[in-house]
Amino acid sequence: MDGLGDTAERILQFIQQNPGCHLRKIKEITDISMGTAQYHLEKLEKMGRVVSTRRGLYKHYFPVGIFRDNEKEILEILGQETTREILMFIIEEHAPTQTDIANRIQISSPSISWYVKRLIEIKLIVEIKDGRYKRYQLRDKETSKYITALMRNYYPTIWDRWSDRLAEIFLSLSVGESE
Repeated sequence: MDGLGDTAERILQFIQQNPGCHLRKIKEITDISMGTAQYHLEKLEKMGRVVSTRRGLYKHYFPVGIFRDNEKEILEILGQETTREILMFIIEEHAPTQTDIANRIQISSPSISWYVKRLIEIKLIVEIKDGRYKRYQLRDKETSKYITALMRNYYPTIWDRWSDRLAEIFLSLSVGESE
C-alpha cells in the first residue's frame, strides 16, 4: 500500500476515480469526518500524490501528473451540476442566448451570467454579439473533444445520459460543415 493508511488510500482511490472532486464530496462519499478528510488530503498533497486547485469557495483535488490545467478546469465544470447543465445546453443548442439558457436551466439571468462568465474565462465557450443579443457557443472543436473524452472517462453515469444527445449534436455539426 506504499505507506498510506487505509483512510488515505480510500481517499486517493476516490480522487483517482473522481478527479476534480472537492472536499465535501470526498467526505460524504468516503463517509469520513471533515477533519479526517482534511488531514489526509493535506498528507496526500505533501506526499506528492494529489494536487489541488482552488476556485472560489471550492478546492478541487486531482491525482498528480495526469491532467493538464485545461483538463482540470473541464473536470471541475463537469463535476458541478448547474455549470455542466449550462455547458451541455450550449453544446446542444449551438448558440443559445442567455434567456434561452435561463429558460432551460430554470435559474435567474444574473446567475446564468455568472456561470457563463466562468465558462468564458476558462476558454470553453465564446460570446458572440447578435444584434442586441449575446449568444454562446463552444470555443472550438478541440474543446468538444476534451469535454467528451473527459466526461466518458470520469463521469460515466452522466456520459450515459448525454451520449445519445451528444452524438446527435456532433453529427449535426459535422454534417453542417460538409455542406
